[in-house]
Amino acid sequence: MFRKRLLRDSFLATGFIFLLILFFLKMSQIEKLFSLFDPISQALGDVELTDLAFSELRQPKPYNLDSIQIVLVNIGDLDRGKIGEELDIINSYDPKVIGIDIFFENRSADTLGDIKLANALSKIPNLVTYSKAINTEGSEDVMEKLEMSHPMFQYGKTGATNLFTDAQVQHQYKVCRTFPPVLGINGEQELSFALQVMANYKPEKVEKFLEFSDRDEEIINYTSNIQIFGESSIGVKFIALDVEDVFDRNFNPDVIKDKIVLFGYMGDTFYDTAWEDKFFTPMNKRYAGRSNPDMYGIVIHANIIQMLLDEDYIDYQGNLSAFITAVIICFLNVWFFSWIYWSLPLWYDGLTKVIQLMELFIIVLINIYVFHWFSYKTELTLAAACVALAGDSLEVFYGLLVNMFSHEGRNKLFKIHRIVKKVKRS
Repeated sequence: MFRKRLLRDSFLATGFIFLLILFFLKMSQIEKLFSLFDPISQALGDVELTDLAFSELRQPKPYNLDSIQIVLVNIGDLDRGKIGEELDIINSYDPKVIGIDIFFENRSADTLGDIKLANALSKIPNLVTYSKAINTEGSEDVMEKLEMSHPMFQYGKTGATNLFTDAQVQHQYKVCRTFPPVLGINGEQELSFALQVMANYKPEKVEKFLEFSDRDEEIINYTSNIQIFGESSIGVKFIALDVEDVFDRNFNPDVIKDKIVLFGYMGDTFYDTAWEDKFFTPMNKRYAGRSNPDMYGIVIHANIIQMLLDEDYIDYQGNLSAFITAVIICFLNVWFFSWIYWSLPLWYDGLTKVIQLMELFIIVLINIYVFHWFSYKTELTLAAACVALAGDSLEVFYGLLVNMFSHEGRNKLFKIHRIVKKVKRS
């Protein structure tokens, strides 16, 4: 009898816990719920557990200069004419593909500079230029327009430079973890900037990635930064040329030949500390209480391209699988806690709290190390909520709901009620 009752109550209590979670979600209180279990939640508000895999667990890997396939070129604060000169210099060394993450919105007052830039663009045989999917109705889900440079500067193919962050304005934290491989604009599809560069370099790599990708956004598997002020702990996998390096030709020609060269803004010089077009990434060493963003937008695109080159993608757990995992973990907790409730009532509070803390710690480790070892992101948020609620919710379930629907429980409650009334009368 006890086993059957235990099994029945475990199923019912599991359902009760999920109803509680649904209630908290509906009331938009889930973040407040987790703040009870996370006293440093304010400091870590923009951090995911998997960030630790990038910033702390990954170690610099030895690299061969000859194996580097991506070169980054800084445009600094150059005017259009000078950018055209930079392009001419780099193009003269026969790169395989040139990608330019720069928006030339209109013609400038410097007509000669515009002509120099347009002429330089026209001479690049394998070129990818800026585009950006935007909306005009304020909806982030539906892109209605493709923003491109002025027709005078439209050469080669375009790639969408959109990167996903939670920030609305530049001075806010812009944490970039994902990107959209393909964007739909009014029924047309635009490849992301990184995918379009790769399509021009090694199209078979793009085909393989698109076979893997079936989502609107994919996690970026960061591998490198350009090592400015030691902000990244990961080894360099890109060659970066500052403005003076290009004009002084301070590089080996073999560095450019047959490589991917990406032009973009990386500060007025590499020692500029400005935040313009700079993002926080999971590679940031100061993942708690961050002070300075660590990576320029063009470097993020380079990381995406490197991920495609290495075919080292990050997969993650789907919603259905995450829900089933949460149900199983919740049921096992409820079943075991119910056994403690009936068999060891004096030990219930102490034992359940210790078990909950241990389980939450294990969930944290699973999130971090599965991501680090297998490039797989588990989705255990719902499971963690179930663990956090199991102990106290079970006491409410047995102490209130079970008694409410049992004859014995109601009799005891009404008996106490009658005694209290008699005491008051006397």
